[in-house]
Amino acid sequence: MPTLPGQPVLLGDVIISLDTAERQATALSIPLEEELALLTVHGILHLLGYEDETAAGAEKMRLRERAILGNSLKPAH
Repeated sequence: MPTLPGQPVLLGDVIISLDTAERQATALSIPLEEELALLTVHGILHLLGYEDETAAGAEKMRLRERAILGNSLKPAH
């Protein structure tokens, strides 16, 4: 989709199911806010071209998530 000069480039949408985020946070014993932050960053990384379909891609994505959110992240789910 072409953009006009001076207009932002739209990459797509990130949609998060609050019900699913709550279930995952509960299962991982982490605060809901932490799970929502991870899901938001994860979704944006997908829009930027990161993938987690391969082991190498998933590791690269995990490292980027940790760089953005900090090392307090629990191991990948």
